[in-house]
Amino acid sequence: MVSLNKVFLVGNLTRDPELRYTPGGTPVATLGLAVNRTYKSKDGQNQQDTCFLNVVVWSQMAEVSNQYLQKGSPVLIEGRLQSRSWENSEKQRRTTIEVVASRVQFLPQRRSRDQEEPKGKDTEKVVNLDDEDNNLGEAI
Repeated sequence: MVSLNKVFLVGNLTRDPELRYTPGGTPVATLGLAVNRTYKSKDGQNQQDTCFLNVVVWSQMAEVSNQYLQKGSPVLIEGRLQSRSWENSEKQRRTTIEVVASRVQFLPQRRSRDQEEPKGKDTEKVVNLDDEDNNLGEAI
């Protein structure tokens, strides 16, 4: 049977990235991500549901994410789901499902209505990191 484990998520960071290094020196960052869903309830009222996820980012993507992202930053994450288990200090078995990012794309910040329009073309940047080729792409 064929399997597919692929996720695309657009949301905002719930906290600043947490960067650390493996014993071998590989950078790894953990991002907290909030993804909102809006829907209509049975009585026709608009409702909003928020899903909170942990995202793990490796190598150059981890370092660049740590450098440029902060709490509230909008991002697009492409990756896969991964289950991880461990034993806590009370000897209880714990399990979590997290997203392992293969791509992190920085999205432009929303401007509030009272903010001034940007001057010039180069004020809004999108940074796209793809772990397959480790190239840092930038579109203006």
